[in-house]
Amino acid sequence: MKRMHLIIKGKVQGVYYRQSSKDMADSLGLSGWVRNRQDGSVEAVVEGDTDAVNAFLEWCHTGPAHARVDGIDSTDAEPADLSGGFAVRPTA
Repeated sequence: MKRMHLIIKGKVQGVYYRQSSKDMADSLGLSGWVRNRQDGSVEAVVEGDTDAVNAFLEWCHTGPAHARVDGIDSTDAEPADLSGGFAVRPTA
């Protein structure tokens, strides 16, 4: 199991990034959440199989078709047994 906290920067709001993240996480069997932040970035916490988390992170570097990812700040964290799938949360 692996857990990562991500801050994705660039043109990542208004381009379907959150829903695309949910779709990708669901397809990889990951748990966690994603939300827009007031500063224009997108924040995500993702947890699951190490290979699946790594695949999600790789996808985040590109994102959906109209996104432009300038960088990702990622931090490893201890798995917290997130269950219940992957959710889109309100802006924080």
